[in-house]
Amino acid sequence: MATNRRPPKHKIKPARKHDEFSPEDTWNRLSKNIREIHMHNASFLSFEENYRYAYNMVMYKSGSMLYNGVRDLVAENVDRLAEEDIISSFPKGTSGDPVQQGQENEMLLRALRRVWDDHTGNMSKLRDLLKYMDRVYTKANNVPEIWDAGLDIFLKHIIRPPIQDHILSAIVTLIQIERDGYVISRSAVKECVDVLLQLHLGQPDQETVYKRDVEPAVLRESEKFYKTEAQRLLATCDAPEFLRRVEVRFQAEKSRTDHYLHSQTGTPLRKILEEHLLIDNLSTVIDMPNSGLDPMIDLDKIEDLNRLYRLFETVSPGLPTLRRALKASVLRRGKEINQASACTESGEATDADPDKAETETGKANGKAKGRAGGQPQTLILALKWVQDILELKDKFDRLEREAFLCNREIESALHEAFEDVVNLNDKAPEFISLFIDENLKKGLKGKTDVEVDVVLDKTITVFRYLTEKDAFERYYKSHLAKRLLYGRSVSDDAERGMLAKLKIECGYQFTQKLEGMFQDMKISSDTMQAYRKHLENTTAPAIEISVTVMTSTFWPMTHSGATCVLPEILTKSSKSFEQFYLSRHSGRRLKWQPSLGNVDVRVKFKARKHDLNVSTFGLVILLLFENLGGNEFLTYEEIQSTTMIPHIDLKRHLQSLACAKYKILKKHPPGWDVQPSDSFSFNDDFTCAMQKIKVSTVSAKVETMEERKETRERIDEERHYQIEACIVRVMKDRKHMTHNDLVIEVTRQLASRFQPNPQGIKKCMENLIDREYLERCEDRKSYNYLA
Repeated sequence: MATNRRPPKHKIKPARKHDEFSPEDTWNRLSKNIREIHMHNASFLSFEENYRYAYNMVMYKSGSMLYNGVRDLVAENVDRLAEEDIISSFPKGTSGDPVQQGQENEMLLRALRRVWDDHTGNMSKLRDLLKYMDRVYTKANNVPEIWDAGLDIFLKHIIRPPIQDHILSAIVTLIQIERDGYVISRSAVKECVDVLLQLHLGQPDQETVYKRDVEPAVLRESEKFYKTEAQRLLATCDAPEFLRRVEVRFQAEKSRTDHYLHSQTGTPLRKILEEHLLIDNLSTVIDMPNSGLDPMIDLDKIEDLNRLYRLFETVSPGLPTLRRALKASVLRRGKEINQASACTESGEATDADPDKAETETGKANGKAKGRAGGQPQTLILALKWVQDILELKDKFDRLEREAFLCNREIESALHEAFEDVVNLNDKAPEFISLFIDENLKKGLKGKTDVEVDVVLDKTITVFRYLTEKDAFERYYKSHLAKRLLYGRSVSDDAERGMLAKLKIECGYQFTQKLEGMFQDMKISSDTMQAYRKHLENTTAPAIEISVTVMTSTFWPMTHSGATCVLPEILTKSSKSFEQFYLSRHSGRRLKWQPSLGNVDVRVKFKARKHDLNVSTFGLVILLLFENLGGNEFLTYEEIQSTTMIPHIDLKRHLQSLACAKYKILKKHPPGWDVQPSDSFSFNDDFTCAMQKIKVSTVSAKVETMEERKETRERIDEERHYQIEACIVRVMKDRKHMTHNDLVIEVTRQLASRFQPNPQGIKKCMENLIDREYLERCEDRKSYNYLA
């Protein structure tokens, strides 16, 4: 029978009695182990045991002893490291060799880094052991955690005189050695800088030792160095070399900042370079004799100019200085071009058509040397002036693209400069028109249509700079008329292409009359075809004529008022066409302009017959000698009274026939100038190797001073009417305007043709008030429209 046995009772043992805690004993054991850690013997120690020591000291209210004791041990170790590693590595300073100096300073900086690594390694271990203390004691007593306390100890015991001074000196010295061209160990400086960047003066967000000590010292020494360096470079280098050296300095300092200085030092360091190497020397570099901006432009040093632009762009006064210098350079070169073209033409020249110059190599009888050959002096000057301006523009356009990278400010400065250059020459409207005229004439040698079009496009660029576009229009209209009447144009397509370019620039009103001239030429061609068909059914005149009918409002007629008494044989032909034309167009009146015509005539000399091309006036003069004997002559007065050609035109045409290259007539006495007392006879002995001869008409200059003055007066008169018309248009639209607003609006609207003078606008306003188009308001500052 089973019995139920009671389970045995467990005996409760009394609690084990703990040993008595002794803070002193615990600290002695812990401090001994901390010293072993400082001596790099941590591998022989028990982490758990030492953690328990620190834990117990905090638990048993001995945290203060633990905290202060650890600080003292850390300070003791730091002092030992400083004495053994850092102070013993101080540079001796006895050698003047930069390489040896660099090595000594590198040793010092590496020693500091070794001490730092040793210290932070030890502090990392202590932080792990004292985590409980950091969590409980430091927060309760408002003291730094042991890691932060360790950094503070390092700051006070290492970053102090004399170590601090030697460290700063070593960094500055190594930077200077590298600036002098020697190689240093950048890693040594970087390691030291990294240490100083981690040492904050107080809280972690406060200033670092690097910011307080290193950066000011570096900037101070850099400023002293670059002040001296700038003077040295200016004294020893030309402008391109100076810019190269400066660029290298900027690159070196940027590399230095990126590699071993802190990025925050880069900005103030760059400002020092900008101030002492660039800002203080901008004008000096640009104005350097034989190597500054102008010589670099002359020699097309694109790379050097690009470097100058890139450096100047980095400083605020750089681009304005460069803009002023470029503008002054363009103005100086432009003034030289203007001065070269300002020389006055001397003597007289023929209005020869250079496209039809004779090519004979032999001498023709009666050739006047140097008087009638070649182009007029003003034409030569005009072509050279425009070509020089175009070449100058091409040169600076290339610089703008390749050296200045299409900078808008520089583009604006160059535009202003070229505008000033073009408008400083009061003959610019005439010269530009002459240049276009020469490029549109027939037989332009050495250039294709495409090349001519390129030249005309460039000419339009110069035309854009012109403020007196109305003056250009007057000259262009006159030159176009001669091209059309004398058949000298390259082609209608080229002429109309030029008109299209002008219309784009100035609007349809600018080219309206010019297009009317082309329309007249087309209508005249159709009229002549109809006239020739008409002659097939009637008795044709003895002389065949070709007539151009010009609408007087389209063509520049002021120069063509000269008339003459035509011989009967010419009168019959002109009457025949006149009757035909008026029978088709009632209410019109024809006025013949013989001064604009030319004639082909066959003349018999003693040796042979020649086909001469002369002006209509020239033919009228030659026909007077048709029935005279070989020894008979006519006086100047007899010729003038018979033909009634005006004296100025008569002298020019007699010079062409008797004094120029081909002496069809003989002048008595011989000489160039025609006097009223002179007499003339037919030169029956004239000989020439060519069958066809063009007798070019002698003219004075392209435009004499008197003619230019007259042209200017007509332009001013036209401007007066245009200003008045513009004022009336504006006031009719606005009804009421202040004086200043009206002047501004009129100036804006007329700017595409010319730049009106405010005084001229005011004078026109007074005239319109007198004529009751406007009235002045009571405030005397505004106007009302009345008409």
